[in-house]
Amino acid sequence: MQFSRNFMIICSALLLCSSLTYGQTASPPAPVAMTPTPTPAPAPAPEYVNLTYLLSVAGPFHTFLNYLESTKVIDTFQSQANNTEQGITIFVPKDDSFKGLKKPSLSNLSDDQLKSLILFHALPKYYALADFNYLSTKGPITTLAGGQYTLNFTDDSGTVHLDSGWSKTKVSSAVHSTDPVAIYQVNKVLLPEAIFGTDIPPTPAPSPAPDISPAADSPSADSKEGGSPSKALPSDSASHRVMKLSIWSHLVLAVLGGLVLLF
Repeated sequence: MQFSRNFMIICSALLLCSSLTYGQTASPPAPVAMTPTPTPAPAPAPEYVNLTYLLSVAGPFHTFLNYLESTKVIDTFQSQANNTEQGITIFVPKDDSFKGLKKPSLSNLSDDQLKSLILFHALPKYYALADFNYLSTKGPITTLAGGQYTLNFTDDSGTVHLDSGWSKTKVSSAVHSTDPVAIYQVNKVLLPEAIFGTDIPPTPAPSPAPDISPAADSPSADSKEGGSPSKALPSDSASHRVMKLSIWSHLVLAVLGGLVLLF
């Protein structure tokens, strides 16, 4: 009896062990821990371009910079330069260009016209100097001032010429040319036809060189060496008159002497 009970306990223990072993064998393997893939770092943002600083240190552009600030166009240029993918191209006249501008005068423009004129000096895209060869084949190019305000470009062996109708000038130097901002110096203020009209006065022809000829009464080299003929003639005629008077006097005296001898 005791043996049967022990046998039953041993069999139950064996069944329990086999069940546990089967359960461990049939259970799915533990998942392998996955190493997370590192997220790539975002590309660095382009450096902020301060146009006010560039124009104040780059050259004699104080007059143009004053107009940019007084018309608030500097904010438009800054936004186009730093907040768009296209960038900006600016044509900056030197201070002397404004001093030489007498007619037409900018002092007679309204605030809106003056703002449009300053916007007229920029293109809503970055252009390197090499790009103007392509632009010269595209006809009028729209500026930041809008559709009516266009510029024509000509590339002459690498020299970029601009034509606004009223102004014909060229790029004399590159102040800054790194995408997204290009700043080029020009020698004249760009005057748009949309403000000043199409009745453009003709460019005055250069005055001919004065024809310097010797004066009619100026003495020649011969007269300087031999004396002035106009002064010599009176003296010659006076001597002839004295000689003639002397001859007549001798004749009269001879006749009178002959008459005295006869009588």
